[in-house]
Amino acid sequence: MGLQRSPSNKPNVQPKPIPETKNEENKVNGYSTTNEPIFLDSSYNSWVVSFNCVKHPSALRSFDRMMKAIKGKRIVVFLDYDGTLSPIVNDPDLAIMSKEMREAVCEVAKRFPTAIISGRCRDKVKEFVQLNDVYYAGSHGMDIMAPPRAAKSSDGKNHNIAPDKKGSEVLFQPAKKFLPAIQKIYRILEEKTKTIQGARVEDNRFCISVHYRQVREEDYGMLEETVKSVVETYQEFHVTEGKKVLEVRPSIEWNKGHALEYLLDTLGFSNSSTDVLPFYIGDDRSDEDAFKVIRSRGHGYPIIVSSIPKDTGALYSLQNPSEVLIFLKKLAR
Repeated sequence: MGLQRSPSNKPNVQPKPIPETKNEENKVNGYSTTNEPIFLDSSYNSWVVSFNCVKHPSALRSFDRMMKAIKGKRIVVFLDYDGTLSPIVNDPDLAIMSKEMREAVCEVAKRFPTAIISGRCRDKVKEFVQLNDVYYAGSHGMDIMAPPRAAKSSDGKNHNIAPDKKGSEVLFQPAKKFLPAIQKIYRILEEKTKTIQGARVEDNRFCISVHYRQVREEDYGMLEETVKSVVETYQEFHVTEGKKVLEVRPSIEWNKGHALEYLLDTLGFSNSSTDVLPFYIGDDRSDEDAFKVIRSRGHGYPIIVSSIPKDTGALYSLQNPSEVLIFLKKLAR
């Protein structure tokens, strides 16, 4: 169930013929409501199905089989935000999730513990999502907030919880000591990149995102060199790459995978690996750390959101937020 595999480490599933989809896509609030995935080209098809085995099967087509495997199990749902619950857009401030997507996440959260783990600032993600009954983990899991209800770890002990200014519960901020340095780096990067057209520096509290989606290709090298030269002077920080973004993070042993483990522990599931099935849906490189954790547990469903072939530790796939919406609605039902 979940991650169980044959000794060859390949899923024992026969690929189904991939039909051509000729019907026009129906859309509601910007999301597709087509029930079948639309395979875009032969390279994507070969990424999903290759050498007579399913490599990254569609989570929609695999849904019924998943549901049979989870009977009697406890489900926990983890979601990325950008590119998963909302489309990728040029202006990060306009990455708005639709009303229908919000309703789907709300219905899922009524039935299963649900967390959103994003590289964005926690407050910003919560402002986008506008739901109270979910966990929020911002800054790639370095800023975790629980809903206003008691939570204990698997050993029965309460966590030390410091309420934020709005009265919500902040569970964990492992990079808190780096905040003064992060603010200093942010101000320097804002000043040094303002002459590069299209560059945008975003303060995500415990990390800094330098967006270059609107930067001219010939200017990218200069932007990358600028960011790395600034960070080189701060030995406790490093630069990672995401989708059209350079991210400055504290060099601590913490990522989305650690956040997933921490939340499972907070929910009391750390010692229940065989009867707890985590679902993790995400589209970015940073989500690979969470996929790795789920695979190491031996049970669960890591799902990549991508319309193009890519190297990933996920075992299932969805093409875009449109398919994520359909999947969440089916899961809630």
